[in-house]
Amino acid sequence: MVLGQDAEGCCPTLLSAPMSEEQAVDLAKVFKALGDPVRLRLLSIIASRAGGEICVCDLTPAFDLSQPTISHHLKLLKQAGLIASERRGTWVYYRPLTETTDKLAAVLTGPGSVVAAASAEPAGAAS
Repeated sequence: MVLGQDAEGCCPTLLSAPMSEEQAVDLAKVFKALGDPVRLRLLSIIASRAGGEICVCDLTPAFDLSQPTISHHLKLLKQAGLIASERRGTWVYYRPLTETTDKLAAVLTGPGSVVAAASAEPAGAAS
């Protein structure tokens, strides 16, 4: 998945230039996948796992949901390009696709962004 690139090969931020229709469609797919609390938690669990991957057998107990429901959410995260999977015997292992999350972060923040500038302001500083 390509979230969009500028002339230097980097993703434009939301503040730097209007995005194309194609970029908006691609980005909306990622946001839609992240728009569900279960999927957001799944991505967080997968991405924060030591070793960079986790078995579905370790994901299911973290939720009060059936295994098919968890598999459905994982499928949507995979279709959005946020995770990858590999079958090993009867189990499936998931890992984050950091290139997608890195591009998403770059689109939302970018170098010198308002978010970065706001976090660098001293406490109590008025704008």
